[in-house]
Amino acid sequence: MKKKIIISGGGTGGHIFPAIAIADALKAALEHVEILFIGAEGKMEMERVPKAGYSIIGLPVAGLHRKLTLKNLLFPFKLLNSLIKARKIVNGFKPDAAVGVGGYASGPVLKIANSKGIPTVLQEQNSYPGITNKLLSKKASSVCVAYEGMERFFPKEKVVLTGNPVRRDIQHLQSKRTEGYQFYKLNPDKKTILVLGGSLGSKTLNEAMSSAHLFISKADNVQWIWQSGSYYKEQYKNDSVALLPQVVNLSFIERMDLAYACADLVIGRAGALTISEICVAGLPSILVPSPNVAEDHQTKNAMAMVDQGAAKLIPDHEAKDSLIVESLLLSQDTVTLNRLAFNALRLARPDAAKDIAQVIINLINKEMS
Repeated sequence: MKKKIIISGGGTGGHIFPAIAIADALKAALEHVEILFIGAEGKMEMERVPKAGYSIIGLPVAGLHRKLTLKNLLFPFKLLNSLIKARKIVNGFKPDAAVGVGGYASGPVLKIANSKGIPTVLQEQNSYPGITNKLLSKKASSVCVAYEGMERFFPKEKVVLTGNPVRRDIQHLQSKRTEGYQFYKLNPDKKTILVLGGSLGSKTLNEAMSSAHLFISKADNVQWIWQSGSYYKEQYKNDSVALLPQVVNLSFIERMDLAYACADLVIGRAGALTISEICVAGLPSILVPSPNVAEDHQTKNAMAMVDQGAAKLIPDHEAKDSLIVESLLLSQDTVTLNRLAFNALRLARPDAAKDIAQVIINLINKEMS
């Protein structure tokens, strides 16, 4: 009998790629399964999910802005429309389970699923959950988390420690190293630093790169892959640093596996997906937590790595002046690089997607028995 599962959420790569990883794991575990994604209209998932081979429907939902804007006045109407549309989708698709990975669409979909008695699973990626997941957890069947001690926020009996799911192609990267150098036209005899600003981009990391022309141009044995992000694409495509021969500037990295494969050091924000991928890839990193997140959860994410000797941390306000110099120095310190990489790999949970899929399958089987 075919199982039918809804996966909802998105907004950024940090939500979308784990969702796709869960879907892939469900397909691998179940012989007959139909998976429907529900995202937010105009958001990244509407493009990325179909590319991964799955169907997706968009809701008109949007988030609240911190400042009073016209968009905030429209929020209640968009939320109501999203709830109505989510109810129609759920009634029509008749899922055996619904999964929320965070992002705008998760709230309406899981609220409707909960109201109809459909088993629901939350996937909380961060060390500090958002208010939506806290509210949804009261009626959710299970909450899959990436950090220990999350019972502080969720009902203890529902919490399952799984780790964060990552793309399958990020594992076993050593065999892809040569392909990575060729794909990005890099020199295998030079150290490679990978700068990850996330799918939208990071203002701080971009400014740090852009203002370090002298240091980057003088470091002959170091080359860079710089993800400046889709939001900053036009601003940095002709930047003087972006035009240096040792810098590959990309707004979006299609082959993240190959970027990781040739990286000797990663610079990135401390979002849940970035940290999980760094650990599974077994790479040393310098983390620059974003200050613009709820309860400063990225600093908590980063400190979980730092405390285990698995990463270095540079505060956001220091990054523009010191990040590139520190990364150049670290790139030449083989002993420290190896230690950070070893400790990162020790924290990895490469089977997270498979474990989450099993939680979902167990709930469906329990409901059917």
